Amino acid sequence: MNRNIAALHALAQQQERIIIGLMSGTSFDGLDIALCRFSGSGIHTSIELLAFETTAYNSDYKEAIKSVFSKKDVDLEKVCVLNAWIAREHARMVLDCLAKWKVLPDEVDLIASHGQTIYHAPKFLHPGDHYGNATLQIGDGDHLAVLTGIITLSDFRQKHIAAGGEGAPLAVYGDYLFFSNEKENRIMLNIGGIANFTYLPASKDPALVFSTDVGPGNTLMDAYVQQYFPGLYFDEGAQIASGGHVQQDLLTALKQNTFFEKGFPKTIGPELFNLTYLQNAIQQTGNGYFTHADIMATLNRFSADMIADAITRCLGERQDYTVYTSGGGMHNPLLMRQIQEQIPAVTFRNTQDLDLNPDAKEAVLFAILANEAVSGGTVFPGAGRNGIPAVSMGKISFPN
Repeated sequence: MNRNIAALHALAQQQERIIIGLMSGTSFDGLDIALCRFSGSGIHTSIELLAFETTAYNSDYKEAIKSVFSKKDVDLEKVCVLNAWIAREHARMVLDCLAKWKVLPDEVDLIASHGQTIYHAPKFLHPGDHYGNATLQIGDGDHLAVLTGIITLSDFRQKHIAAGGEGAPLAVYGDYLFFSNEKENRIMLNIGGIANFTYLPASKDPALVFSTDVGPGNTLMDAYVQQYFPGLYFDEGAQIASGGHVQQDLLTALKQNTFFEKGFPKTIGPELFNLTYLQNAIQQTGNGYFTHADIMATLNRFSADMIADAITRCLGERQDYTVYTSGGGMHNPLLMRQIQEQIPAVTFRNTQDLDLNPDAKEAVLFAILANEAVSGGTVFPGAGRNGIPAVSMGKISFPN
C-alpha cells in the first residue's frame, strides 16, 4: 500500500485527531487559524478548540488579492501565480502559529484549508445557463501540504457544486453537527462579507435544517471604506456610519434587485453587491451627492434590513428560536442593534455562549469537514433536502 494511503488509513481509525482549520474570507483582513482536537464523527463529534489566532495580512497581500477579487476581467497570469503564492503565505502563517503555540507540525494530523475565494458565480448571475453554478478558490493544497509537512484537505466547495449545490453556504454541515440542541431551536447567523444563516430545529430532524445566504453583510461597507478612506479596511465600531443619516430613497433603490425576490435557499457574493451596485442605486435616486457618512449609514441599514427580512420570511411568525451570531459583522454595534430592533421578541447571543469563539467559528467548521472526510462520511443525512447535498468534501494533498 502507498505509504500516504496507509498513513491516512491509520489516521482515520485514531480515537482523536488534531486538525487545523483555515479560513480567509471575502474581507481578506487575515487568515483565521484554529487548532482543534477531534474525537468521533457525525453527530457524535466532539471538538476542543486548543488555540486560535487571526494572522493579519499586510497591505501588499491585501492589494494582491484585491487585484483579482470578484472581477470579471483579470490578468490570468496574476491568478496563476497567486494560486501558489497564497498557499506559501498561508503555510508560513501556520508554521509561525505552531511555533508560537509550541506545537510541532508532526503533532498535527490534518490541515483543512478553505483557500481564498476570488469569484463566486451561481448560474443566475452569469448569462451562460448551460455552464451551471461555479466558484473559484485559490491557494493550492499541494503547496500547503509540502511546505508544512501536514496532510491537507482543500477546495471543499467544488463537491457541493458537483452534487447539485451552489458551493455555499457550507456552514450548515458543521452547524448541524456541532450546534444542534434538542432543547432549543437555533439560528446560526454569520455576518461576514455576505450574511448567511442556518436554522437548526430542536428536533434535530435533518429534513427541517435550512441554510441560505441572505445578501450583503460587510462587503459593501468594507468596499466603500477602502475606496474613500485610505488606510482603512472597515468601519470599526460603526464610527463612520453612526455619524450619518439613512437616506430612504437610496435605501429603497438598494433593495430593488431580483436576488431579493428569489426563494430560499440561495447564494450570492460581492460579484453582485459591489461599488458598481451602489453607484447604480445612487443614480436611480437622481441625487448626485450624498455624504460619505450618509452612504455608510444607509449601507449599514441595508444589510440589517435584508438580514432581518430573510430571517422573518424563512421563520414566519415563529419566535421560539435563539439567534447565535458570528463573523465580523457581530462586532458592528449599529448593525446588530438595527437587526435586533426588527425582530425584538427574539433573543440574540453569540457562539461564545456555546463555548466556541465566534471569530474562530468558520475556521473550525472547515476542520469539521476535514474530520468527516477522513473518519466520517456523508456529513449531512438529509440527502438533497433544502439544497443541502449529502456529500463528503475536500481534496486530499499529501506532503510527499
